[in-house]
Amino acid sequence: MVKTQIQLPDTLYGEAKRIAHEREISFAEVVRRGVEYVVRIYPPLADETKAWSRPEPVHLGAFHASPEAWRDLAND
Repeated sequence: MVKTQIQLPDTLYGEAKRIAHEREISFAEVVRRGVEYVVRIYPPLADETKAWSRPEPVHLGAFHASPEAWRDLAND
């Protein structure tokens, strides 16, 4: 187990101490449970070390519109 030191605003510290007292658990246990909760609701972000690559193209068949019609099709 790692021992650490944190700084809390007075009101947050007071609320955490109140919870510990009401639940008859230690202040450290309140903090551990809080951190466990945050870890559960914030899963790891996507692996940013992996380089992005474009997806492989999908062949959709021949394009039958004339080049003159492309602008109209793109604006639809």
